[in-house]
Amino acid sequence: MSSTVVHCQSTDCPNGHPPSKLECPTCHKLGIKGSFFCGQDCFKAGWVFHKLIHELATKQPLLNDPNIFKDGTYNPFSTFQFAGDLKPRYPLSSKREVPEHIPRPDYAETGIPTSENRKAGQPPKILTPEEIEKMRTVCRLAREVLDIAASHIKPGVTTDYLDEIVHNACIERNAYPSPLNYRHYPKSVCTSINEAICHGIPDQRKLQEGDIINVDVTLYYDGVHGDLNETYPVGRVDDDSKKLMRATHESLHEAIKICKPGALIRDIGKVIEPIARAASCAVVRTYTGHGINDLFHCAPNVPHYAKNKAVGTMKAGMCFTIEPMLNLGHNWEAHHWPDNWTATTIDGKRSAQFEETLLITETGVEILTAGKFRDDLYQ
Repeated sequence: MSSTVVHCQSTDCPNGHPPSKLECPTCHKLGIKGSFFCGQDCFKAGWVFHKLIHELATKQPLLNDPNIFKDGTYNPFSTFQFAGDLKPRYPLSSKREVPEHIPRPDYAETGIPTSENRKAGQPPKILTPEEIEKMRTVCRLAREVLDIAASHIKPGVTTDYLDEIVHNACIERNAYPSPLNYRHYPKSVCTSINEAICHGIPDQRKLQEGDIINVDVTLYYDGVHGDLNETYPVGRVDDDSKKLMRATHESLHEAIKICKPGALIRDIGKVIEPIARAASCAVVRTYTGHGINDLFHCAPNVPHYAKNKAVGTMKAGMCFTIEPMLNLGHNWEAHHWPDNWTATTIDGKRSAQFEETLLITETGVEILTAGKFRDDLYQ
């Protein structure tokens, strides 16, 4: 049996780092092996650097904390019971700036949508021809921005980077990113991964092969908002995720087909729910579609589940969104994170969402945010 020879650990040993037997007492106490010196002079001379070993050793429990990740990011809600594997990755990046020349909604500085609160309870607004043209423009711009963001989705990309892409694309179009500071939401886009139903806050988490991600974009331009979202696969995803995304997209577009003057708002859910059930999915009831125009959210309220009690009929000149959220399995309830925004499934199963902004015309419906659906992504 041979014994290990330990040489002097001083970085500036004048004796050529000979075999040494003088052990650092603090290292011995902390269980750090191999900290030997050839004499007191060497020990004292190397103290400035050697004491860093003690500091790192005393911080080791933090390094082993499951809420602190190897890349230096951390989960700020260490005592919260998450429903699945998804966890936030802080720190969040700083609030992104919007140039002064870009017009902004009333909540941009205060976080409080004053106009929206003041008009709560009013009937759905019927837009003028001029307002309709503005809605067409902002919705076209919103579609452009979403498609740009989608082109950057791949493994290794952070959701914070997607937020930067969306923010910059909005600014390039002289538009304000509507989510930014809406009721104090901290980012310019919502990114909801896997079990996140909606309102996920972009952070430092990197997308992984097999994830699914919903990107929800809204722009404010020329006094009106345009809103849409889609769910995308990240690389190759499993069959259940494909089924979920296909069913969610189908349910949205089948619901759009019934939209026309005189149609009942409540019948939208009557179309969506059977498609969800046939795919073994549940329709989220916590969140709904909504009216949209000069206000981000307003009447009508558009539930996506059957047997809802929504009031009202569709009329030419109304703009609203339909945005069904479907969960794999039979649970539709939402589990809310302490960030006051992120909503996930209660069982950790995946969720998907698709959204379009619609205009009711004299003869039917116009999809203002229409884009090309890439069926190949979901095969």
